[in-house]
Amino acid sequence: MTQCVVIADDLTGGNATGVLLRQLNYRAITVLNTEAVKPENLQDCECVIYPTDSRALSPEEAYKRVYEATKLFASDDVVVYSNRIDSTMRGNIGAETDAMLDCLGEDYVAVLAPAFPSSGRVVCGGYMLVNGTPLHKTDIAIDPKTPVKISEIAPIVSAQSKYKLTSFYLKDLMNGKHALAKKMQEAVADGARILSFDCISQEDLDLIADACITAKLKIVATDPGVFTAAYTRKMIPPAHDRKSTRILAVIGTVHPLAKVQLDELFLSQRTNNAVVNTAELLEGPERCEAEISRVVNEILKQYDKFPVSVVTGDGLMPEKRINFEPYIERYHCSLDEVTAIINDAFGEITRRILKAAPAFKGIYSSGGDITVAVCRKVETSGIDLNDEVLPLAAFGTFMDGPFKGVQIITKGGSQGKSDAILQCIAYLKRSLYI
Repeated sequence: MTQCVVIADDLTGGNATGVLLRQLNYRAITVLNTEAVKPENLQDCECVIYPTDSRALSPEEAYKRVYEATKLFASDDVVVYSNRIDSTMRGNIGAETDAMLDCLGEDYVAVLAPAFPSSGRVVCGGYMLVNGTPLHKTDIAIDPKTPVKISEIAPIVSAQSKYKLTSFYLKDLMNGKHALAKKMQEAVADGARILSFDCISQEDLDLIADACITAKLKIVATDPGVFTAAYTRKMIPPAHDRKSTRILAVIGTVHPLAKVQLDELFLSQRTNNAVVNTAELLEGPERCEAEISRVVNEILKQYDKFPVSVVTGDGLMPEKRINFEPYIERYHCSLDEVTAIINDAFGEITRRILKAAPAFKGIYSSGGDITVAVCRKVETSGIDLNDEVLPLAAFGTFMDGPFKGVQIITKGGSQGKSDAILQCIAYLKRSLYI
């Protein structure tokens, strides 16, 4: 049953959006000839992509093609409508948006989220930047068919559309989905039919999708495909799955890069955090147990309010780094044996959190020794590997044990760029439909 309809202004862009949806485990089919396609071929297909090849046409012809395509595929079963546009704002975006709104009815609004962060396309202050360069200073300005001479999103679309457009900036995204949803409702009540958004990261796109759902708006996702994918994964799965699933990040490495990566995660979204006083873990069994219990309770206290909970060691702060020599002398053991106490404690913290809160279906683990300790504590014989998220960041699931099937991404503490943890968390969110 088709639940997502993507009307694309060209074939390659439509296929690219279809691939994004396929990566989320939806079956996606690009329909090229509506007369030849057999209805039974679409019965088990959640997502249909239909290219209109309208990017370089006149606005009137583009409107007509998109209107007819929307009318052809519209039905009560469709949950997500998408107007797939060019990632550099070329073509008849306004006319095609009008066509879908006119066809679907007055209770629909277009949510324009033109960013494609992983491809270097972001919108900040209403302006599109391509790898940090304003759009009008790129080769798009001299495109032979559909040049774009300015970088500001609103004037581009408003010059082509008959509908009122309201812009939302990064400051509007800072206070969470409920505040943003209220602003969106106010804009619609004031007559806006196109809501245009700043967005510089995947987290921004997820927030906009959450706000649309919170505001109970019927929308046409108008974007190059990434927002459509984010909105679809939140709309098509059962609502209880979205609400209950949580991710736990366990970071025991003390590498400086890990702190940079964590800071970027914390800047991008609100998380539920607990910091382990690592020295307490080495002060004997009683104090170790007390610290483990404290951290577990701190996470469990409000984990249900945040999609992501994070457990870190205080060794990420240079002034908190432990001098292990006194402990080696006190316990008459090796450095490996001392650090094993810390790793074991992180593994135990993870086990207790997973046991107490089955909603945690995804784990991000940083540091090889920490990952080994986690796997040992959760009693799995191994990780069933499925994918490479980033170089040296692997995705898989626990093979067996009481937490069989829990997803995990493992990464070395010194690996990746500043956004590596953010990308790993985003991968888990996509995989878990959060």
